[in-house]
Amino acid sequence: MSRFFRNNGGLLLVAAVLLTLVLALGAQILGFDPVTSALEVLATPFRAVSASVSNWTQAQYDRAFRYEELAAENETLRRRVAELERDAIAGQDAARENERMKDLLKLAEARPELQYRDAAVVRRASSNWTSDLTIDRGTGGGVENGDCVIDQYGYLIGVVTEAGINSSRVTTILDPRLELGGRVARTDEDAILEGDFTLMQEGLLRLSFVSEEAKLVTGDQVTTSGLGGVYPPGLVVGSVRTLYVEEDGVSRYAQVEPSADIAGVQYVYVIVDYGE
Repeated sequence: MSRFFRNNGGLLLVAAVLLTLVLALGAQILGFDPVTSALEVLATPFRAVSASVSNWTQAQYDRAFRYEELAAENETLRRRVAELERDAIAGQDAARENERMKDLLKLAEARPELQYRDAAVVRRASSNWTSDLTIDRGTGGGVENGDCVIDQYGYLIGVVTEAGINSSRVTTILDPRLELGGRVARTDEDAILEGDFTLMQEGLLRLSFVSEEAKLVTGDQVTTSGLGGVYPPGLVVGSVRTLYVEEDGVSRYAQVEPSADIAGVQYVYVIVDYGE
């Protein structure tokens, strides 16, 4: 080996000088620093490990020292979300109330002789024998027995049959105990509207004592007649669904489908005065 260096030492020195010049020239032209690059390559794994350790340390710090702070922030956010939800519900309630007031205004414009009290349905009690609603307005709000109850479109729901101080029971038009004068709007034919045990299960009522001369057709609108002065005339009850002849071959009656959604109504208006 020593002989190799003695014989080739000059060549090796020249090669080393040339390599140094090439590296220096490359660094000058390309801006490439071989030493720095080599150090960068060697340092990369250590930097990755250092970053992982730093992130883990930060996470442990947050868990140990910021837990209460983060919990408080979460509680604040939950309360804020609850407030926003309450505000949204209040806005929806206000919108619905606004619509009800618009409907009441329309009713008042259509029938200026009638006076109304708004109410909400708070209970439903129906069976094979009865069909009742309870509303949240009673004598303290001007409601009395015999007052007619309508929906927001003016369709008849029923009649107040038991008025308390703060609430009232409403017997619906489907109830077999209720009877009132009816009139077919197209023909001006008078008859009797009444509930029926069998028809009540189908959400229908009966128009009885229809004369032989009456030429009723499906879809004829039926209203209150107002005969006897007990109930206001012209309240829409429903429409004729089917016309039948009794077994005696003479008497006739019609099935009437209510215009009001009696099973689903939530807000109603009580007619407390109809200017008789």
